[in-house]
Amino acid sequence: MLQRSSPGRASSPGRHAVRALGVAAALAVLIGGTPLASADIDEAAAPAAYPGQHSEQPAPQDHVEPNEAADDLVGDIDFSVPGGTFQGQQSVSLSTDVDGAEIRYTTDGQLPTASSPVFDGAPITFSNTTEVRAQPFVGGSPAGDPGTAVYVANNITTNHDLPVLLIDSYGNGLPQRDYYDSAMVLFDSDGGIANLNGEPDWATRAGFRLRGQSSANFDKRPYRVELWDNDDEDARYPLLGMPAEADWALRGPFSDKSLIRDAFIYSLGPEMGLYAPRFRFVEVYVNSDGGSVSNSDYQGVYMIVETIKNRSWRLDLSRLRANRPEDLTYPRITGAYIWSFEWMGADEPTLPCTGAPNTCWTDLELSDPHPRNHLQPEMQDWITNHLNEFNDVLHSPGWNDPETGYRDWIDVDSWIDMMIIQELSREMDSYYRSQYFYKDRGEKITAGPLWDFDLSFGVGGFFGNQSTSGWQWQQDRQPVANNWYPRLMEDPAFVDDLRHRWAELREGVLSDAALQARINDLSAPLTNGADRNFQRWPNLTDPYIWFFQTPTAPTWQGHLDHMRDWMLDRAAWLDSPAGWDINNLPPTTPPTTPPTTPPTTPPTTPPTTPPTTPPGESGCTASYTVVSEWGGEFQGAVSVTAGSQPINGWTVTWTFGQGQSIQQAWGAVVSGSPTVTATNETWNGNLGAGASAEFGFIASWSGSNSVPTVSCTAT
Repeated sequence: MLQRSSPGRASSPGRHAVRALGVAAALAVLIGGTPLASADIDEAAAPAAYPGQHSEQPAPQDHVEPNEAADDLVGDIDFSVPGGTFQGQQSVSLSTDVDGAEIRYTTDGQLPTASSPVFDGAPITFSNTTEVRAQPFVGGSPAGDPGTAVYVANNITTNHDLPVLLIDSYGNGLPQRDYYDSAMVLFDSDGGIANLNGEPDWATRAGFRLRGQSSANFDKRPYRVELWDNDDEDARYPLLGMPAEADWALRGPFSDKSLIRDAFIYSLGPEMGLYAPRFRFVEVYVNSDGGSVSNSDYQGVYMIVETIKNRSWRLDLSRLRANRPEDLTYPRITGAYIWSFEWMGADEPTLPCTGAPNTCWTDLELSDPHPRNHLQPEMQDWITNHLNEFNDVLHSPGWNDPETGYRDWIDVDSWIDMMIIQELSREMDSYYRSQYFYKDRGEKITAGPLWDFDLSFGVGGFFGNQSTSGWQWQQDRQPVANNWYPRLMEDPAFVDDLRHRWAELREGVLSDAALQARINDLSAPLTNGADRNFQRWPNLTDPYIWFFQTPTAPTWQGHLDHMRDWMLDRAAWLDSPAGWDINNLPPTTPPTTPPTTPPTTPPTTPPTTPPTTPPGESGCTASYTVVSEWGGEFQGAVSVTAGSQPINGWTVTWTFGQGQSIQQAWGAVVSGSPTVTATNETWNGNLGAGASAEFGFIASWSGSNSVPTVSCTAT
């Protein structure tokens, strides 16, 4: 039985609590302070198809047939008018084939009881959104199955060329983290038109609640949706060509003013071999005031997206069952498991790291199996031990041995493809949040599914992610979520494989032409919807959404152009010698002798002896940028560029002139005030000729905040 909350209707305690965060608290989260409110961990994924809205692969055989859930909802009641929308007033009559039965009904969301009104033949008439629930009774006892039909009062006359989802909370307002009882009606745009007064795909009982972490604070709210049967259990409906399910996410692009950043990645991933959720673009109306659905309830363009769930019609893995004793022993206990890094926001159950502090992960959340269904202590212990054993191997002598090292534990191809997507997009939370992995029974640890790419391709503004140069895997966020990818980047063989894979993809789905074609294909159906979206949310020229830095342009097309230009510049940097240097690839044939085993951990301090070859005369240069300012604080960024010769380290200095004081920094060791000295970290001091590194900081200021003169010294 699902727990839900619906003021004025049937309610029970909710699963989640929500607390609001101010800008200062949210900034503290990003730089290592107070955590965000716990996020709901969405469940499920299966391949999506490029360039369209959903996968064209055949639906699995065990999915619910299209009308089965709808037939179950009406039960043994014949409603004279099927559920859907109406204008003005609606009249509904009831009948049943149950012999000798009288029908009792309600309009308050409750299942009828023996004391509920008897349907006497006079039509039930109403003018507001109403849930009519009916039950045959024989001799004072329920007989046959109850039935429900939902009717949504609608004043919308606009036709849409995208599918439309109507959500009505029966006048109970908007939900936070608890599910609110609602009526949901879906209209497809078959023939290019979605008519909100025509016959819907379906109209059903449902629950919806607020979802997301940072995005939960946006004006355009993201939602989690569950479709319900008469017992408040999951009812699996097919949605717009996607296999039938009850659980869905409504992602509302808001900081992403192209509207397609998530869709771009979801369509790209499966072509590279990674799991991603299916999706469709829809326009959404949410009516929460008790009146008819009207233009003021329009919420804009959304994506309705499969959640991450281990099912044959989504992420098709082996399933562990609490009621099968054999699933608690080897080999069945080896899978499947799904987990994710959720930096500063992981929900229980979490998987602890038992290794050395300097090699351990944080905030690792197990999402499947889950205590709400089949997770047993033996299962949690097994996957915890397995990940700790992998982590130990990754930091042990012989860690990169091609036979006995980390390659024996992970699906290297998926890890490489995941890294390519993370580095191409520079999603701000790459490697730290919504970073999913799974392990099927008897298989290796696999990267994926893909999830959450709204702060990508130049949107975000923290940890250098807005720059088309530099490495996202080198972000210096504290505490460190994990060092799995940085460790892999110490293996020359992994780096060689990564570079060759990037070069291969640049000849195919990641070529400049293919990248541009994908943007065009995804955006083409959205033109009219985008116009309505930005009439509702006129944020095209806002430089910040909440506290995230976003591009500005006077038109939606301008934002598509910015995304395209940023992406092509980023791909060019990854092609360059500073990136993966595709014009100087090593041979693909591996050496006959394995490489010498490197030390278990990198040195914590630089060598005391200076290099015998001094850097070139040009040394290094540095540039200083004020990224954003707010309430007495600001974010700064400094870019360091090597001259005509490689350098082994750098130091940047400047003097503040208006009382500025650095509070936190990443990407450099920073000290001093008002004269500031910033020295490279161990991982970003070595720069090739012309290559760049970037570090950032948060500082306080008052009065003026002029840009100081900076100097750079190379070693």
